[in-house]
Amino acid sequence: MPKIVDHEKRRDEIALVACRVVAEGGFDQATIVRIAREAGYTTGMVAHYFDTKQDIIIAALRLMLRRIDERLLRNSETERPDLLALLTEMLPVDEERYIECALWIAFWGQVTADKRLKRINAWLHREYQRLFERCLSRAWPEWPRWSAQTRDSVLRSVITFINGLTASTVASRSDWPAERQVEQVRLQITMLREWAAKAGAAAPAKPRKERSAGGSGTSAA
Repeated sequence: MPKIVDHEKRRDEIALVACRVVAEGGFDQATIVRIAREAGYTTGMVAHYFDTKQDIIIAALRLMLRRIDERLLRNSETERPDLLALLTEMLPVDEERYIECALWIAFWGQVTADKRLKRINAWLHREYQRLFERCLSRAWPEWPRWSAQTRDSVLRSVITFINGLTASTVASRSDWPAERQVEQVRLQITMLREWAAKAGAAAPAKPRKERSAGGSGTSAA
């Protein structure tokens, strides 16, 4: 009886190996030959699933997003999850997350010179933004009460900070142990939450309807 092969699982295995190869040696060193060798497959086997190295890297990025999404789902089952715990899932605080983040940083270095990668990056950014927005809306009960402008500013600030922290950690891992990363994110979201609360309090109130000259009608909040 022929062996049944789980092709999706095999694609994920190759993509996961590509993450590790990129993290260890950079984008240029992640050749199909090396990825195949590290995965324990022949180059022909890898070529059966992916036409180019770029296709492997794109699959790896999609796998990374899926893994983050799965971790977030596991950590957001409570009605009001802890935001810091959710955001920690996106930080390079352990080997698995470090490899994912190193891939992300290496990918950024290739985006400007390739139109296809630019399109992929735009899609990744939208998905990344969706994940962060879900975290904020689930964790902070006041989130829907803030103006769209305030929510957008907070969301962009959180993403920018996490991206910068990720890049700093990948560039100099010894300077950013897990506890330091988490503490910096704690400080950042605390300041942003305080700022957003003040911005909401400072927003001008909606004008009340004036009574008509005849005195009829009521004012509305």
